[in-house]
Amino acid sequence: MDQPMSQGTRCHQLALFVVFESPLQMLCDSPSNYLSEPEMMEFLEAVPTVWHETRVLDAKVGEYVVIARRNGKRWYVAAMTDWTPRNFEVDVSFLGAGEFTLRSWSDGVNADRFGNDFRVESRTVRTGEKISIHMKPGGGWAGAFEGNFAR
Repeated sequence: MDQPMSQGTRCHQLALFVVFESPLQMLCDSPSNYLSEPEMMEFLEAVPTVWHETRVLDAKVGEYVVIARRNGKRWYVAAMTDWTPRNFEVDVSFLGAGEFTLRSWSDGVNADRFGNDFRVESRTVRTGEKISIHMKPGGGWAGAFEGNFAR
């Protein structure tokens, strides 16, 4: 088998770095594999290991979680699901008033068959909007917000 399997999608694995608080983060695998996915490394290089604020936006133990964490003036949101595909509409009012840039990593259209399938997008989010999160079985979602925060 030339494509080894792991538990969950690539975005599920990204979400772990936000959902679970850990002052020591680690990646396993050959470093050259990380060079082949610079979009993933972009997220991982920026994720802090210390958080100033945490908010659980939605969760059911053992099934799913949607969490927001702040470090300084940057917010990160991550979501993970069990083996049930899920959709969420997340209210981003915790960001405060203003306009923000969201850079997100989400399960790709084929992530339920090929866990490495993901897509990255950037968009503007304004106060009062909701963001849609779609996750495949064993899937995840991760995003970083930048803007003029009140903090």
